[in-house]
Amino acid sequence: MENEINYQPEENLNKVEQTTKITNESEEIISRENEANNETKQVNAKAGSSEDFDWDALIRETKDYRDDDRQKLEEKYTKTMNVLQDKEIIEGTVIGFGEREVFVNINYKSDGVIPLNEVRYNPDLKVGDKIEVYVESQDDGTGQLILSHKKARILSAWNKINELYETNAIVQGYIKSRTKGGLIVDLYGIECFLPGSQIDVKPIKDYDAFVGTTMDFKIVKINQEFKNVVVSHKAIIEEEIEAQKSEIISKLEKGQVLEGEVKNITSYGVFIDLGGIDGLIHITDLSWGRINHPEEIVQLGQKLNVVILDFDEHKKRISLGLKQLTPHPWDLLDPNLKAGDKVSGKVVAIADYGAFVEIIPGVEGLIHVSEMSWSQHLRSAQDFLKVGDTVEAIILSIDREERKMSLGIKQLLPDPWVDIQERYPVGSKHKAIVRNFTTFGVFVELEEGVDGLIHISDLSWTRKIKHPSEFCKIGDELDVVVLEIDTDNRRLSLGHKQIDENPWEIYESIFTPDSIHQGRIIELRKDKGAVVELPYGMEAYAPASQLIKEDKSKANVDEILDFMITEFNKDAKKITVSHTRTWENPRPSKSKKTKSTQSESSSTHTTLADLGIFDDIKEQLNNNEEDNTK
Repeated sequence: MENEINYQPEENLNKVEQTTKITNESEEIISRENEANNETKQVNAKAGSSEDFDWDALIRETKDYRDDDRQKLEEKYTKTMNVLQDKEIIEGTVIGFGEREVFVNINYKSDGVIPLNEVRYNPDLKVGDKIEVYVESQDDGTGQLILSHKKARILSAWNKINELYETNAIVQGYIKSRTKGGLIVDLYGIECFLPGSQIDVKPIKDYDAFVGTTMDFKIVKINQEFKNVVVSHKAIIEEEIEAQKSEIISKLEKGQVLEGEVKNITSYGVFIDLGGIDGLIHITDLSWGRINHPEEIVQLGQKLNVVILDFDEHKKRISLGLKQLTPHPWDLLDPNLKAGDKVSGKVVAIADYGAFVEIIPGVEGLIHVSEMSWSQHLRSAQDFLKVGDTVEAIILSIDREERKMSLGIKQLLPDPWVDIQERYPVGSKHKAIVRNFTTFGVFVELEEGVDGLIHISDLSWTRKIKHPSEFCKIGDELDVVVLEIDTDNRRLSLGHKQIDENPWEIYESIFTPDSIHQGRIIELRKDKGAVVELPYGMEAYAPASQLIKEDKSKANVDEILDFMITEFNKDAKKITVSHTRTWENPRPSKSKKTKSTQSESSSTHTTLADLGIFDDIKEQLNNNEEDNTK
C-alpha cells in the first residue's frame, strides 16, 4: 500500500546531522560532569564524611555550567522530535517485535506500540520498514504512545476511495466472496458491494466464477454515514461501448448496407449487432408482406445484410431495414390489372371499417364494410369475414403511384335495386324484419340489400306512439306496404297501418259528438289530463277539468268510467272526451253508449249492438280480408 505522507531526504539528512552534533555536545557535557564528580569525591574524601561536605559550595561551583548546557541541550533535542496531534496519520519505522506487539519509532519522545495482529496481513514486515500509523493517544497515563496501524489503513483507504469517486477514476479490486445479490470486493482493505447487475452488460448466472479474481471497477455510490461503497464493472464496459458507438456512428451514412447478426428478437422488431453497436429493424421493415411476429422472418444468431434507414448521433440509435433490399411487390404486380377485374387473396387483417386482403405478398387491397353487402344497414367487417379467409373480389380502384387498391365483394352478386320496382311495386305487401329504431320511425329489411323506413305515423291508425320501441322490438317481423320508391337514393317508404283499412271512416259514425262510451284511464299526463282507452282500442284525451266525478273527486289510472265524446277529428285523428259532462248534463235521449260487456242492455242509453253498427263493422272487416286474400 502506498503511503500518502511524503518525506524529504534533505530534511532527514539535516535531522541526522543535528542529532550527531547534539550527541557530541552531550558527550562533552557528560565528560565535564564526570570530572566534576571526581572532584566532588576528592573533596568528600578530604572532608572525611558527607555530613561535613558543603553541598551548596559545590552547586555554586557547577550551577552556571550545568544550566546553560542543559538549556542548550534541551532546545536542540526538542527540535529533532515530531510535533504530534491525536487522531492523525503519520509514518513510522519498525524498530522491533515483541510477542504480541510491534515497536514503531515516529521520532517522538517515546516509541509507539501497535498490536501484532494488525500487521499479520504482511508476513514480510521487518525491522526498518516504513508503515503508516494512527495516533490514538500521545500518552496513555504511563508515558506510553498508543498507535494503530489498522485504523491508519482504513482512514487512508477511505480517503483514496473518496478521491477515486470524485475523479471517476478506475481502480483495481479483489473479489473476496459472494453475497446475496452480488459480490464483495476488497479495495485498499475496504469491503465494497458489487451488485450482480453491475458485473457485466449481459446477465450473469454464475457469480461464484468471479470469486478470487481481480477486476477493474468504478466507484458508483458512497454512503458517507454508513461507510458503504458500491462499485461497478459494467460502467467501465458501457463507457467503452459508448466510445465504440460514437466512432461507428460517425462513419455511418443513410442507405449504407452493412452485415449484422441477430442479437435479440422482440414482438415489435429485431436488434442487430453491427459490430459494437446495435440497430433496430422494426417489424414493418422486415417484410413487404404483413407478418405477426419477427420470428417468421429471422432467427437468433442469423447473419444478414441490412440497410441503414436513419440514425441519431446523440441518442446512439440506428434504424435498419431488411425489406428495402428487395424489390417492392407493387413493381411485381401484373401491370394489366385494372378496375373491374376479379382477383383473389387472403384476409390478413380486419378492422371495424373493413378487411385487408393480400393479393400477392406485399400487395394488399381494402374491402370497406360498405362494399361487403348491398344492405344499407352497416355492420362490422367481422360479420362477413375473418382472418385467413380466401375471398374473391372485384377491383373498384387501383392507384399504382400511391400503392392503394380498393376492392368489393358485394359486386359479385346482383344489385337488388336494379329491378326494385318490378319486385316491390308501390302498394305491394311484404314481410320485413325490424333492424333499427330512430325517433321518427323503424328501419326494416325486406331482403339483403333492400331496406325501408316505416315512419312512426304509419305504424298504427289508432295509437299515439311516442317512440317506435313502444310498438315493436328489433328482430320482430312486420307486415308492410310499399308506399314510395326512391331508386336513386335507394330508399323505400313503407307503412304498417296501411295493411288494414282506415278505421277512422267507420269510427266517425260510432264516436259521434255527445255520445257516451265506457272507457279506462290508462295514463295521467303532466298537464293533469288523461289518456282514455275507448272500445276497439281507440285512444282519447280527457282534460283535467273533465275528470271530476260526481262526488267531486278526481278520476285515477285504471278507473273504468263513462265518457262523453266532445270532439272527433278524423283528419287529425283526435278524440276528446269528458267524464264530468256525463253527470253534469246527461242527454239520454240523444246519446249513444258502447260497453265492453252487453250485460247492461237495459240502460237508458242506446248500445252499439242496439243500433246494428257492430255487425256492419264486422262485415266490412271480413270483406277487407277476402279482398287481401284474392
